[in-house]
Amino acid sequence: MHLGHYIAMLHHSQQSLIDGYRAIGEAHADEPDVRIECERFARQTASHRAQLARVHPRYAQEAESEPEHLLSDLFGGPRGGPLGLLRDLHDLYLASTESDICWTLITQGARGARDIELLDIATRCDGEVAVQLAWLRSKMKQAAPQALVVAQ
Repeated sequence: MHLGHYIAMLHHSQQSLIDGYRAIGEAHADEPDVRIECERFARQTASHRAQLARVHPRYAQEAESEPEHLLSDLFGGPRGGPLGLLRDLHDLYLASTESDICWTLITQGARGARDIELLDIATRCDGEVAVQLAWLRSKMKQAAPQALVVAQ
């Protein structure tokens, strides 16, 4: 069974996503909705990570080595200005997409393993990540005209 591989990968990447949400929320505090939503998503992702940690030990022996900070390969730190905000949101979107597909695959694995606790966690968290992705996509659409056409 290789379910532990994805659980470990997601568990490690969640901390990077939490850090990314916090850094971008602080860097773009002049955008109240960005600050508020990034703080909320950081807390939500921390909750996801804590829930996953409850089942992680059951599958830890199966896990292969994975990079602990997947977002760091993508995210070099917050950027300034309208284009910086757009790029930061884009990075968060890509990292959240990674989280989304991991939750989807873990949900399927939990079904196959008949692990009711993991299935409940994965189903709930996957739904919340879908909301994060929808907000990020909407915010990028809103920010794109200013960043790509108007700003210099």
